[in-house]
Amino acid sequence: MRASTEEIVQFAAGLIVDGVRLDTRELALRFEMSRTTLFRRVGNREELMGKALWWLADRALERAVARWDEQYGQALHDERDVLRCLRILEFYGEVAVNDAGFVGLLENEPVVAMRVLTDPHGQVQPRVVAAHVALFERDAADGGFVPLVDLPTLGYAAVRLQEAILYSDVLTGHTANFPTAVLLVRKLVEGVLRGPSGDIARSTLV
Repeated sequence: MRASTEEIVQFAAGLIVDGVRLDTRELALRFEMSRTTLFRRVGNREELMGKALWWLADRALERAVARWDEQYGQALHDERDVLRCLRILEFYGEVAVNDAGFVGLLENEPVVAMRVLTDPHGQVQPRVVAAHVALFERDAADGGFVPLVDLPTLGYAAVRLQEAILYSDVLTGHTANFPTAVLLVRKLVEGVLRGPSGDIARSTLV
C-alpha cells in the first residue's frame, strides 16, 4: 500500500527525534517511490523538514495543553498567579530545549535549521505564531483582558523574541538561555494583556 503524505512526514519526524539526517534519496527508497514522486508528495528536503518539525511542535503543544488541564483544569492562573497561556508555552518550550534530536539538528545543520524554523512563509513559524495567538485569544476572552495591541502582532512578537533567545547560540554565538526567554516573553505578554480596569495581567514572577 502506498504511504500517505502524513506517514512520510511522521517518519521524517521520527528521524529528527532519533538524530538521523533527512535524506530524500533514502526516504524515496524506504517508501518505494521515485524522488520525483516524493517531491510531489512532501516537497523538497527543507519543506519536508519543516512539515516534520511542525508535526512535532503541534504534538508538543497538545501535550503542553493537556499538562495544564491535568494540573489546573479550567483555571486562568496557576498557583504562582502566572497566566495559563504563559505556563502552557513554558511547558512547550521545555520539550524543545530538552529534545536531543531537535538540539542535534540545530548543532549539525544550523543554517538549514534556522532557515526552516524562521521562514515567515514556511511550514513552521506561521503555524507556531497562530498557535500562540490562539492561546492568547483564549486567555484574553476568559480573563476579560483588553490587549494593548492586536493579538496576531503579539503572537508574532512573542515567537520572534523566543527565537532570538533560544537560537542565540546559532544566530550570534551567545549561549541560549531558556529561563531568560520565559521571563521576557512573560513580561511582554503581561504588558500587552490588560484587564477591564487597565491592570496588567497578573504574575508574581520576579
